Amino acid sequence: MPAHRLEARGLTLAYEARTVVEGLDLVVPDGRVTVIVGPNACGKSTLLRALGRLLRPVRGAVLLDGAELARTPTRRIAQRIGLLPQSPTAPEGISVADLVSRGRQPHQSWWRQWSAEDEAAVAEALERTSTAELAERSVDELSGGQRQRAWIAMALAQGTDILLLDEPTTFLDIAHQVEVLDLVRRLNVERGRTVVAVLHDLNQAARYADHLVAMRDGRIVAQGAPGEVVTAELVREVFGLESVVVPDPVTGTPLVVPGAPWAVKADA
Repeated sequence: MPAHRLEARGLTLAYEARTVVEGLDLVVPDGRVTVIVGPNACGKSTLLRALGRLLRPVRGAVLLDGAELARTPTRRIAQRIGLLPQSPTAPEGISVADLVSRGRQPHQSWWRQWSAEDEAAVAEALERTSTAELAERSVDELSGGQRQRAWIAMALAQGTDILLLDEPTTFLDIAHQVEVLDLVRRLNVERGRTVVAVLHDLNQAARYADHLVAMRDGRIVAQGAPGEVVTAELVREVFGLESVVVPDPVTGTPLVVPGAPWAVKADA
């Protein structure tokens, strides 16, 4: 079995009496970028929360290296899986350096305090996310793209081989969206990080994913390489949208072009 392989078996997830995901199976490809897409309230973020053990399954299990996540000590999980939730909130006035340093907490204990290894991990995280020049600035003062890079730096400093990102581009303009997604791809390629991300934009997902998972109504409708998965039929089934799928002129990945917009009909 590949190291740090993450998978779900027969996973059923619910919030109180409302079942969101039922009987789901998923194997996360190791060392690749997996992107989960689907309409609002289809269970994407719920699934990601379960993969990070923020939500306990009603039935089934999430496994890490074959061990059930629900029975794994929290500290051990934090040393293996980094999770960036949707719209995270930083303590007021905290600096970027202090925020990123918090990523080392899973490695701390009463007999092991801050070390040279921690210092090096934080410095590397700041460097790789191009936030070293922001280290002394307050997170509150940063732009949206800078703030997201700081949060990713914290997750990177955690030193995990798996990163879970819940809608990391939400509320960012297009330039900052590309900035964050390029960073994620670099971390995957240069550092071998296994990444699982939830994205709203299907075209961005097709550009950046090695493995695309399309969900609807709490189940997986299709999964695989974007070039094999993203079709007009899939877009219709998952999103209820008529479209044409053409090759992206820059990357060659699938590009979804919505059907003709509504227009006033000319008088007969």
